[in-house]
Amino acid sequence: MEKVKKSEQEWRQELTPEQYDVVRNKGTEAPFTSELNDVKEPGTFVCVACGQPLFSSENKFDSGTGWPSFDRPTGGEAVETEADNSFLMRRTEVVCSRCDAHLGHVFDDGPAETTGQRYCINGCALKFEPES
Repeated sequence: MEKVKKSEQEWRQELTPEQYDVVRNKGTEAPFTSELNDVKEPGTFVCVACGQPLFSSENKFDSGTGWPSFDRPTGGEAVETEADNSFLMRRTEVVCSRCDAHLGHVFDDGPAETTGQRYCINGCALKFEPES
């Protein structure tokens, strides 16, 4: 897959200020603010920056954390993970494998009956595409 590469000026023109802060500067949106928290209909959550399919609504669950949560990404190569030791914490950052957009973090406290993982994703880093 070919990586999407754009200048910071191009990213700023294409994204809202909040989206830019989250996906380009590794920011975090406030919990319980994303309209995607309540999305339950069938569809796909894609990267707001490049449109790559990232998560299926079939794998979304209510974690109670205030951010959209999924037990796995779509396909094996939709996202990449990186060590994140910022803010004196050890976490695993989740990024879009196509454009390197910061999406959120993955934790090992997800549903035990599935993968045991919780992909805790910023809603503003996603766009929902309903099933047609």
